Amino acid sequence: MEAIIISGKPAAGKTTVAKILAERLKIKAIGGGDILKEMALERGYNAHGDSWWDTEEGLKFLDERKKNPDFDNEADRRLIKKIEAGNIVVTSYTAAWICKKGFKVWLDGTLKTRAERMGKRDNSDISETMKIVKIRDEENLSVYKKLYNIDIWNDKSPFDIIIKTDSKAPSEIADIILENFKKRNAM
Repeated sequence: MEAIIISGKPAAGKTTVAKILAERLKIKAIGGGDILKEMALERGYNAHGDSWWDTEEGLKFLDERKKNPDFDNEADRRLIKKIEAGNIVVTSYTAAWICKKGFKVWLDGTLKTRAERMGKRDNSDISETMKIVKIRDEENLSVYKKLYNIDIWNDKSPFDIIIKTDSKAPSEIADIILENFKKRNAM
């Protein structure tokens, strides 16, 4: 079965939707962030949990990563191998642009909704999560523009489907993805 690649800005619902899809399809879900966390662990960071990226240590790793493009190149090489093998749901900021294979989904959410989701997930204040989301948006845009010369927030050309997530539950988003995936792959 073809891999499903889910992209979108931080806290757009990528990981939650990927887990639902993986469960329904009885396949594994993995994220580009998971691979980067493996690499962070290899470098001595304490990279555990979904909210690690939003910690001081996670932001420090992002800063270190900015200075060394080998981090992302290695993570992307590992991720592309998994996508090409199929039978996986992948969340990634860049895979849709750098990998030819896969059913590609963009999840689109407003800054306010994404910050609210992050605040609820991390039990954090909305004004604080708003700042964190903005930082992550800017950092990711800068990293991938420099690394691959792609505008990950504005170039939607690689995607098979774009879903606005602000008013949809994760299970509803998963339904939409599966419906379109099945049509494309005549499952």
